[in-house]
Amino acid sequence: MEIDTVGGNDTYLDPQLLELPEVSPFALKASPQLAEDLFSQWLSLPDTIAQVKSLIDAAKSGNPINVLAVSANASASVGNSLPSLFPTGNVPPLSPRSSSGSPRTSKHKTSPSSGSPLKLVSEPVREVIPQFYFQNGPPPTTELKEQYLSKIDQLFDDHPDGLQLDDFRSVVKEVCKLPSFFTTALFRKLDAGFTGTITKDVFVKYWMDGNMLTMDIATQIFNILKQPGCKYLTQADFKLVLKELLATHPGLEFLHNTPEFQERYAETVVYRIFFYINRCGNGHLTLRELKRGNLIAAMQHVDKEDDINKVVRFFSYEHFYVIYCKFWEVDTDHDFLIDRENLIRYGNNALTYRIVERIFSQIPRKFTSTVEGKMNYEDFVYFILSEEDKSSEPSLEFWFKCIDLDGNGIITPNEMQFFYEEQLHRMECMAQEPVLFEDILCQIVDMISPEREGCITLRDLKRSKLSGNVFNILFNLNKFMAFESRDPYLIRQEREDPSLTEWDRFAHREYIRLSMEEDVEDVSDGSAEVWEESFEAPF
Repeated sequence: MEIDTVGGNDTYLDPQLLELPEVSPFALKASPQLAEDLFSQWLSLPDTIAQVKSLIDAAKSGNPINVLAVSANASASVGNSLPSLFPTGNVPPLSPRSSSGSPRTSKHKTSPSSGSPLKLVSEPVREVIPQFYFQNGPPPTTELKEQYLSKIDQLFDDHPDGLQLDDFRSVVKEVCKLPSFFTTALFRKLDAGFTGTITKDVFVKYWMDGNMLTMDIATQIFNILKQPGCKYLTQADFKLVLKELLATHPGLEFLHNTPEFQERYAETVVYRIFFYINRCGNGHLTLRELKRGNLIAAMQHVDKEDDINKVVRFFSYEHFYVIYCKFWEVDTDHDFLIDRENLIRYGNNALTYRIVERIFSQIPRKFTSTVEGKMNYEDFVYFILSEEDKSSEPSLEFWFKCIDLDGNGIITPNEMQFFYEEQLHRMECMAQEPVLFEDILCQIVDMISPEREGCITLRDLKRSKLSGNVFNILFNLNKFMAFESRDPYLIRQEREDPSLTEWDRFAHREYIRLSMEEDVEDVSDGSAEVWEESFEAPF
């Protein structure tokens, strides 16, 4: 590259040198001084001087500066000067910009009202997404509201002053689609002023305007039963529905003359509900627990079934009869409390002293009894449901806590051996061939197949169908021996009706046995009176 020196330090760059590869953008970036020299050369051009002078004059006079016009003039001046800078035929193409200075990114003409010429990308169209979650259920459609309002009009037209309790039952069944024994609970929910009647406007405001119409049945029942401002159900919240069930269900009509047994039946049903559904065990039944359980289906079943004993979930009177009779057998002094010695006699002395001691330590479950060292009827219901069906999840959790002596969440061979030692001693006392713990441990591992070697977790037990037998091996000798012999009749019974649980089969067998004993002994001379005297109705 040749650089001629003119007048001292001034340099003159031949424009033809711009055609050289050395003066490419990469070369200019590598040689900043060369770029500065070229910029100085451009500033010395007459057209450039005139443009800069016009901008300065406009700024001094306060006139607006037309940058676009200046840019256009500058482009024109550069374009006019190119033929003199580059040889003919070697002019580089212009940047892809329109005459107005906007980028040529689209062949389509933009609207004059589109704003800045640099804003070519249009704003994205915002799509309105309809609301899909409603805390209290979606609002009913107009068609659905009209359909239900027509039914409501038919039921209320003949009663302009409102419906009383007996007449309101048809509204509960036909409009609300709820079990009929919820009539009293819903009636009292709406009759805040205790007027004894429910008007059409009051019902529509609660059921239609409150979105109760579109809620699922579990949420409807939860809202009807719970107390205002409360987020859970307690045992007392079921009192009204069970009282009405006892008064109206044909399968419980025979109890009308024995109110004491009515109270115990209702109490037992509630204990069974909370045992299976209230998994936290805190006495606070949440909406989530209610939805996950099978209580709603059982309520609907009992409302359609005249034979209460066919509803084996929670409501069977035969099941209540078995539970109460077993409690009566263990409670020898009939003070309605059970101590350690009483519980040892349960099931023909089936349990070991060590497991009974763990139960009374209240590690698996704290007693509701207020008497130190004794369990009440509610505590016994939880015990018998756990004992007679060890395969259910609440039972597995109960017995797991008993065996887990250190409470670290795993059962070790040492902990299992601690409980099995008493079983082994009882075998020897009964002149039975003892089974060594080493063999028992191998059998348990084969039954459970734990994920980790050397310990069993609650998760391992819940995955196995034979987990209930593990606890029988450790502390219930009678059931352990029955499992070893494997009664063919019981195996066939399980295969014929797999829907029945161990508790269902036990309750059925015990009810037959108890009813046969009652027929043989002809229990009548004062025994019923003794039973009635033992009742205390806290429910």
